Parts: sequence; C-alpha cells; structure tokens
Amino acid sequence: MSLRTQKLLAASLKKMLMTRTLNEITIGEIAEDCNLRRQTFYYHYHDIYELVEWIYIYDISKILNLKKTSITNDEGLFQLFQYLLENKAFVINTCKSIERGTLEQYMYRGSYMTIYSSINEQVAGLNVKEEYKVFMVEFYQYALSGVLLKWIGNNMEEDPGEIITKMKVIISCCLNNALIKFHEKSK
Repeated sequence: MSLRTQKLLAASLKKMLMTRTLNEITIGEIAEDCNLRRQTFYYHYHDIYELVEWIYIYDISKILNLKKTSITNDEGLFQLFQYLLENKAFVINTCKSIERGTLEQYMYRGSYMTIYSSINEQVAGLNVKEEYKVFMVEFYQYALSGVLLKWIGNNMEEDPGEIITKMKVIISCCLNNALIKFHEKSK
C-alpha cells in the first residue's frame, strides 16, 4: 500500500469532516476529492470506517512514538490531547458517527505498544510475570481511552493540563504499588 495515497485519502476525509458527519460522506466523494478512482480507495480500505480506524491508529501511534511517550510522561500525553484538539471537528464528527466501543478500540490499538514499553521501563529490576504486565497495559489502555472519550463527549472543554495532572497523581501512586505487589506475587 502506498502511504502517500493513504495520507491523501485521510486528509480528504478529515477536510470533509470539518462540516459533515461520517454518514454524510461517500467513498466516491473522497476519491474524487483526491483525483483518484473509487477503486483506488478499495485497494487500501474495505470501507470508510477502516479509513477512520487507520487515521486514528496512524496518527495516535505516530504522536506517542515520536514523543517517546509513556504513561508517566506529561509532554507525550499533552501532545495527544493537542492532536485531538487540533482535529476537533474530525474527532467529534467521527464520535457522532461511530459507536463508542469502536472508537475505544481505535485508541486501544493505537496505545498498546507505548503503554507496554512504559510498563517495561517501570518494571526494570523487578521480577513481574508477563501476564501481570499485560493486565496492567490493558487496564491503563482502557483508563486512558475512557478519560479521552469522556473529555471528547464533553466537547473537549476541560483543560488538558488539568486532566493530565489528575491522571499523573493516580498513575504515579498506583503503578509503583502495583508493580511491587506483582513482583511479590511473581516470586
């Protein structure tokens, strides 16, 4: 697949979502806006929802990996909130068009490796079974997704810095204690 074509299709859809909801946009319109044949779209994606998924996963993964984000890194979390604010119309209009569980899955998949790496950094020097690490990753994935979806549902009005500060308090207290407990359980 051509990353250039995928980015072109993504940019077109984002542009259209500035003023319309997802269910008001057709694949033909996206292809035409990109000066591509409709079949080119289908070469890359099964449907419009797969394009939306690709956008979220690609953009969120890029932000989190670019900033070497961890769940204990303020700057990376702030960049994630900034991305969502900069793409507010896209985010809100996709939220109106797809069910919450689907959007949560996009965020979940986009954050797995970042959170897993973060947990592994924190585990250094401790003996923690893989199953406990995976459980913690999944816990924090759903927590982060839940916080983001609530914020989006409230029209992104709360200050991201405030949310990050609250998240940091919980993460810093809970993560270290959990790792120690899981270390003891892994013996």
